Amino acid sequence: MTRRFRLLVLLVVLVVTGSLVALWTQRDEPDPVTILGPWTDAQERQFEEVLRGLGVPFDYQGTAAQREVLLSQVQSGDPPDIAIMPGVGELAEYADQERLKPLNGLYDASEYGAPWSSADDASEDVYWVPVKADLKSIVWYRHGNEPSGTPAPMESWCIGMGDDGASGWPGSDWIEDLVLQRAGPETYGEWVLGLEPWTEKPVRTAWRAWGRLLQQNPGAAEHALLTDHRSDADRDGLLFANESGCTLEHQGSFARAFYGDRHAGLTDSAKLLPGGPYRLRAHEVTGDFAALFSDRPRARELIGKLASQEGQRAWARFGDVFSANREVPPKHTDTGADIAERLTGSGVRCLDASDVMAPALRDAFYEATLLTMARAAEGTDLDIPGLLSDLQRVQEAQPRARAGLERVCSGP
Repeated sequence: MTRRFRLLVLLVVLVVTGSLVALWTQRDEPDPVTILGPWTDAQERQFEEVLRGLGVPFDYQGTAAQREVLLSQVQSGDPPDIAIMPGVGELAEYADQERLKPLNGLYDASEYGAPWSSADDASEDVYWVPVKADLKSIVWYRHGNEPSGTPAPMESWCIGMGDDGASGWPGSDWIEDLVLQRAGPETYGEWVLGLEPWTEKPVRTAWRAWGRLLQQNPGAAEHALLTDHRSDADRDGLLFANESGCTLEHQGSFARAFYGDRHAGLTDSAKLLPGGPYRLRAHEVTGDFAALFSDRPRARELIGKLASQEGQRAWARFGDVFSANREVPPKHTDTGADIAERLTGSGVRCLDASDVMAPALRDAFYEATLLTMARAAEGTDLDIPGLLSDLQRVQEAQPRARAGLERVCSGP
């Protein structure tokens, strides 16, 4: 081996070794940006790959119990630099307590349309930005089982109410979508912000429509009550588990992650909802929103890069990730372009109602949907007026001021 060749080999080794050290010390470097988020397992690895590409040292903690973990950290006086939460209900409370730092000027806010921003105009403070978005008000179906344009019976629906940390939310999605498609975005927004009582017609008639669907098949209602929304431990997704012969799933775009290599079609939900068909009034959307708990320059830099067009493109290259950034191109898949158009296109979008509500009200909402399903499974009176009166009392006990929550839906 010549001296020149040995030097070349040594140089290659140093470059490769240096690259590996640079890659891993982003987590191990002193004083990294601490991040708390909802992604674990495969999505945690994907997200950390994106973070490494941003060039800012970080320490990411992923947990399915991020609400509880964040509350504990805040109460102990040691919150993360950045918290990523599914929805903005908790974040609005932290903003009211003046624990969040404004994000103004850290990224190009014009790349995000309503209702993703927490501010109506450039003069207002922005407290959160969606770093991952998902579409609701859609129905998935197995190919070869494309639904008709009329409401489907209970046995056609794949429903699972269980979840590791918040059982019942799939039921709230049904109620929310029914309120939105029956009453429209304006009434929906007033209800979400506490201006339209739970006991009035829009919510009452939507809840009854869902209750009548459940009462069609008490056995199917019982199965749904005892089933995880992801299906079994293999996470095949309810649509392809085929335990009960169901062919439709009223679920967000994140359901694609449960289907694996299996292909499913999607359609707007309005024509299939009980009591319909309805015309599509808007799409419900949800997201994972990042917020700043510290003013450290590195934390500000990282959240700005993550929300930027470049950061969102890097994150959205993974198959099950969608962005609310209008500059991120749609995915070239059978459903990817359809989802992206509904998330960022010209249609009306409304934030998921329970994600916006105060945590105490959100939890009561979930419990009420579980109780409705349990009563349907038992064949007893659903007592919808009683449930809604209880929810209204919880609503009235919540504080009025909620920073950053002036608007729930985008304009027509």
